Amino acid sequence: MSKRRLPAARLGDYMAAEGQGSSRRTGREEEIPMHRLSINSRASHESAGMSSTFSIDTPLMAATEDLDEAATSRVNMPPLDLDAQGSSGRRGKARTEPLNPQDNAFKKSRYPANVVSNNKYNIITFLPLVLFEQFKFFFNLYFLLVALSQFVPQLRIGYLFTYVGPLVFVLAVTMAKEWHDDHARRKRDNEANSQRYTRLTADGCESIASSKIRVGDFVLIEKNQRVPADMVLLRTTETSGACFVRTDQLDGETDWKLRIAVPPTQKLGDNLDLFSLHGSVYADAPHKDIYDFVGNLTIDSGLGGGAAEAVTVPLGAENTLWANTTLASGSAVGYVVYTGRDTRAAMNTGHAKTKVGILDSEVNRLSKILFVVTLGLSLAMVALDGFKAVWYVTLFRFLILFSSIIPISLRVNLDMGKSFYSMGIERDKEIAGSVVRNSMIPEELGRIEYCLTDKTGTLTRNEMELKRVHMGVMAYTLETSDEVTRHLRTNLRDRVGTAADGGGELAAAAADGDDAGKQPALARGHGKARRDMPQRVFDMVESLALCHNVTPAEESGEASGTHDARAGVAVAKPMAYQASSPDEVAIVKWTEHVGVVLAERTLTTMTLRLDALMPAAQGGVGTAPLLAYDILQVFPFTSESKRMGIVVRSRLTGEIHFIQKGADAVMARIVEYNDWLDEECGNMARDGLRTLVVGRKRLTRQAYARFEDAYARAKVAVVGRADAMRQAVAEHLESDLELLGLTGVEDRLQDHVRATLELLGNAGVRVWMLTGDKVETATCVAVSARLVRRGQLVHVVAGLRTAHEVNAALETLRTLSDCCVVIDGDSLQVALDFFRDEFVAVAAALPAVVCCRCSPTQKADIVRLLQRHTRARVLAVGDGGNDVSMIQAADVGVGLVGREGKQASLAADFSVLQFSYLGRLLLWHGRNSYKRSAKLAQFVIHRGLIISIMQVVFSALFYFAPIALFQGMLLVGYTTVYTMAPVFSLVLDRDVSEDIAMLYPELYAELTKGRALSFKTFFMWLLISIYQGGALMMIAVWLFDTEFIHVVSIAFTGLVLNELLMVALEIRTWHRWMIWSILGSLAIYIASIWVLPAYFDVSFIVTPAFVWKTLVITAVSSVPLYIIKLIRRIYAPPAYAKLT
Repeated sequence: MSKRRLPAARLGDYMAAEGQGSSRRTGREEEIPMHRLSINSRASHESAGMSSTFSIDTPLMAATEDLDEAATSRVNMPPLDLDAQGSSGRRGKARTEPLNPQDNAFKKSRYPANVVSNNKYNIITFLPLVLFEQFKFFFNLYFLLVALSQFVPQLRIGYLFTYVGPLVFVLAVTMAKEWHDDHARRKRDNEANSQRYTRLTADGCESIASSKIRVGDFVLIEKNQRVPADMVLLRTTETSGACFVRTDQLDGETDWKLRIAVPPTQKLGDNLDLFSLHGSVYADAPHKDIYDFVGNLTIDSGLGGGAAEAVTVPLGAENTLWANTTLASGSAVGYVVYTGRDTRAAMNTGHAKTKVGILDSEVNRLSKILFVVTLGLSLAMVALDGFKAVWYVTLFRFLILFSSIIPISLRVNLDMGKSFYSMGIERDKEIAGSVVRNSMIPEELGRIEYCLTDKTGTLTRNEMELKRVHMGVMAYTLETSDEVTRHLRTNLRDRVGTAADGGGELAAAAADGDDAGKQPALARGHGKARRDMPQRVFDMVESLALCHNVTPAEESGEASGTHDARAGVAVAKPMAYQASSPDEVAIVKWTEHVGVVLAERTLTTMTLRLDALMPAAQGGVGTAPLLAYDILQVFPFTSESKRMGIVVRSRLTGEIHFIQKGADAVMARIVEYNDWLDEECGNMARDGLRTLVVGRKRLTRQAYARFEDAYARAKVAVVGRADAMRQAVAEHLESDLELLGLTGVEDRLQDHVRATLELLGNAGVRVWMLTGDKVETATCVAVSARLVRRGQLVHVVAGLRTAHEVNAALETLRTLSDCCVVIDGDSLQVALDFFRDEFVAVAAALPAVVCCRCSPTQKADIVRLLQRHTRARVLAVGDGGNDVSMIQAADVGVGLVGREGKQASLAADFSVLQFSYLGRLLLWHGRNSYKRSAKLAQFVIHRGLIISIMQVVFSALFYFAPIALFQGMLLVGYTTVYTMAPVFSLVLDRDVSEDIAMLYPELYAELTKGRALSFKTFFMWLLISIYQGGALMMIAVWLFDTEFIHVVSIAFTGLVLNELLMVALEIRTWHRWMIWSILGSLAIYIASIWVLPAYFDVSFIVTPAFVWKTLVITAVSSVPLYIIKLIRRIYAPPAYAKLT
């Protein structure tokens, strides 16, 4: 494993950021000695178009790097009783454990085992929970009671298998599926729990499974290895004690985060020296907030150096490695503080729930109505018979006779239909690679009203690209970057040549920076005087190459020794860049592309390599001149300032420049007056580009000395330190900056995202974007992706801390009907705490909502809140581990297989490869699944109702006797071989073509109203069943009243023919399998007449009288419906009829 030393500048940067944010601390925190390395993580991630940058404070940095035991804080702070604070999301208790594992005598059972557990069942709970989930629905409970009644001899009607078989089959299929899904979850958990890690012991290292890690262990984490538990960072391979972690599986951000080792343990000579320490580690109670941690590390003995007193070092979030993050640089040793369900990752992940589709709920509701109908008919039969003898037994027999009103075959058909729809999704070549992980809810795809999506990796690729640079009179894009290189080459040749001849004059100029006339030619033209275009281009590119927080490294990752500062040349090699923000990397990559490369960065220096001067014939291979700069100050980004700045001194010229870049809203008052900035910022914003204004100011040595003196006094102020520091910068530096230019960075979108969002919008689906990113970034992506439509207002709600402020913001939103609201995490939390219902009522009516800085828990809360308030179906889509809670909470969860891994994909109901697949998934597959299941459910109900109505008429005509009209194989065959295939073939039907469904997304909006399966359609089918059942039975009795077997034959034949004709009536788009199923079922029925002589009189059936009278009965029951359907199609056609 190669070691790469991270420049110590990053430590200084973060400590300067801490100084800038000191105004937000309490008085007690300000008393903490300066060597405490503390990061305000939330503030460091919030910015306007760019991320937090690093400030360099040389005295502070020196104090940190030269830290010894005597200098370490000896503030013995008692552990804070956080349990009394009642912090939201906390569970368990605060803990204090021995630092040395050899002193750890506590029982291992005190804390949860370090296991990942996503399974829903175990060997004991599987059967009870599955049965409970099934029988909590009235639909299944009714069939259970009917099946159990057949074990009572007095209530038995027909074959026992007729009632028990279908129920057992349904339960068996359901249990098998649940077992399969849970087994797959357990298998994935076992893979994660069995990953091997290195645990340090006093005797050396040992390899253990992740599940064996316990609180108090020292664990060694290698580069690119997942952190298995929440740990305090004790040591890294970097001399500075810094390391970077990727947190995409925790917070969804792919930016690297800086973490800092505890200083006393970092200074130890070897990892095994940790076992010579004796002390304790205090950690607050486990909670969900990934940006907050309070702890202390106390070392009583073992540091050496004659330290007599105990050393206590305060711990913050910057000293932690959370579980499910990945170490991005070097290797590290951590002390485990939380395991298993106590980890931040586990507490932010919800458990999978059993999802039930709205169609299943609607069918369950209709089944209750059908039961009331069944009970009413049974009571009517008993009442008309005068409640004779043991009437309650007769009542139960009638209930069983009429039980086909609620056909159990409905559940079988619907489940088979769901499997068929799932197969169609997985086999669709237009959305290749899609996987259905929950085959029970495909109809939900046709009822979606809200789509909640993640940003990074879902809508965007998180690949930043500098698209445009505007300098007032000229604008450059990637296509015209060769012009920038040409201008640079023209300018640099003159500059470097003049400097080579200037020799001693350069040193003199550097010694006397106040006299511009004494500067060599290389330095002239940097002031405010009018310059030619090559000079303007160089100044802009140079400033972009210097003002950032990027750290370069050669792609080989090895110390190259290719830089020779004394010779002023370097070997040109490909560079890789590390930064906490990809947009800054994009800017530095652009400067590299045009010929100015960030070659090296240390604590106090920065070096640029001028590849633009290399001959084109060398093809980028060879040596290039260097420009070296001293870093004097860095002013980091904060969410309040929305800008960053840097003071550098050129070693070649001695000039000192203050360079600053930031959001146009704040930079407009800092730079000199101009007449083009506002217009160009607006143009770039409309194109979805993230804009940064770049300005520069030349400082004389005396001017910088005055600033340095004022800034130094501000940094030691006891009261109002942060305000004093800001005032010093504003007074001495932030005025009359020369406006160099404007940059526009694009976060590249996933393929076809704009078209998909437009498609969903036209389909009536409201899209919310929930992201952990900052407000400015999310706003730009929303505009770029066309989530915000042209001419639509973007209303930003950010920085609100009180209920009064949020209430005022809600009042404003109520007056805005057509706008996109952008709200940050803190304001959102206040709204959820105090105005939960009011907020969702206002937001749900808006066409688009963007929620920024959202934690995983907040995402899930928003989903549940939207479901509860609107009663609408909510779809959630994401690609990272931080999206799992949201995906599991939504009615439909869609996971993308992306750069952030497969965690979201595995936890989702549907897994797809691209966000753009959502359009086809909803508008085509969702439409077909819902419409087909709705039609199938009502037709199966109709099939049960019509035979029950015939039974009612038969019992009423024959003295209200509870005798079955159709018995044995006739009853079994009716719902299976005679009608099952034609009825199930309705899953092949479609009301519109694929092209029409995708071309007119407005058709999808009709589905969300649920009209395909409603009380209106249900009662229509109920009336149809009553008419057809009554007509079939009464005409059969009227025509064949001499022989009972003839009545059964004609009635049953008419019933089968009627059902086949009704299937044909309902089909809108014929498929060859539909034709074969109808003809095949008819052939089977005709053949069965000769196979079942006990039920049919063959000699009678072959007579002409039987044939024509059967046709008459069938015509009377079916033809009127065909006529009504034809009239409706002419005078009241459906919405899609005009398009086909």
